Amino acid sequence: METTIIERGENCMPVVNIQMLEGRTPEQKENLIKEVTDAVVRTTGAKKEAVTIIISDMKKEDYGHGGEVIK
Repeated sequence: METTIIERGENCMPVVNIQMLEGRTPEQKENLIKEVTDAVVRTTGAKKEAVTIIISDMKKEDYGHGGEVIK
C-alpha cells in the first residue's frame, strides 16, 4: 500500500514547487524530478524518500512577463 503525503507528516520535507510553461514530455518531467531530488538530497542532507517535487504546468496565456502575456 502506498503512503500518501498527508500520512507521512513530518517526513515529507522538503517540498519543491516547480512552475513552468507547458510542453515538456513526461520523460523530461521524470528526469527533472530525479535531478532536483538528487540536488536537494546532496545540498540539504534530506533523505531521498522525504523529498517531494510538485510540477505545475502553466498555459502560455496564463503567464505574463514584463507586462506582456507570453504567446
